[in-house]
Amino acid sequence: MKHTSLVTKRIISIVFLWLCVLWSFAVAADQSLEIDPYKTVNQKVFSFNQSLDDNIARPIAQLYTKVTPDFIERGVANMFDNLDEITNVFNDLLQGKFLQAANDTGRFAINSSLGVAGLFDVASWLSLKKNDGEDFGQTLGYWGVPEGAYLMLPLVGPSSLRDAPSRIVDRITDPLKYIDDSADRMAGSALSLVNTRASLLEYDNLLSGDSYTLVRDVYLQRRAYQVKDGAVEDEFDDLDDY
Repeated sequence: MKHTSLVTKRIISIVFLWLCVLWSFAVAADQSLEIDPYKTVNQKVFSFNQSLDDNIARPIAQLYTKVTPDFIERGVANMFDNLDEITNVFNDLLQGKFLQAANDTGRFAINSSLGVAGLFDVASWLSLKKNDGEDFGQTLGYWGVPEGAYLMLPLVGPSSLRDAPSRIVDRITDPLKYIDDSADRMAGSALSLVNTRASLLEYDNLLSGDSYTLVRDVYLQRRAYQVKDGAVEDEFDDLDDY
């Protein structure tokens, strides 16, 4: 009888543990559905983007880093970072971050002049530090607009129902938009994309296994960190541009 009772208790314990495991998976599935209700479509778009990256973007970025001296590559990255300060200042002001707006304005003025059109980050040497950046999606989040469902956009990458249309406003503050010559404007945009992809080459080895989920989680956590100005923990700080 004692043996039977012991076996029964073990069976009950195993069943209870198994139910706990199933419950945890169910909760995780519900949370995933809540933040990613369009997962089926998003995964197809992700596969499309990944194919373009494997066959076009990554090879071009690898060639770019191979033939471009490091100091030139760093200068190009500095130049585009400097142009981003215009968008930063615009959104600093919309969020009432006036000290940060002054800092970012100073960075743009100094790097555009003393830094030779932004090729050198002189402002950082003068203690005007580069911040994490601001965009209109963050501005909407700052004023309480919910993020909405996660989206994977063709060619663009991870976004959300709040951030996707906000890109239109950010485009207005992009200096490349106002280059008169269409060929020069396209060349500038292409160089910006290649520069961004080249900066991510060191993280390619992280995209193994369920890379879709990794990219989604990195994006969502990073955006929450940016909107709340660091008030939440960011486990993926090194993967800023992902």
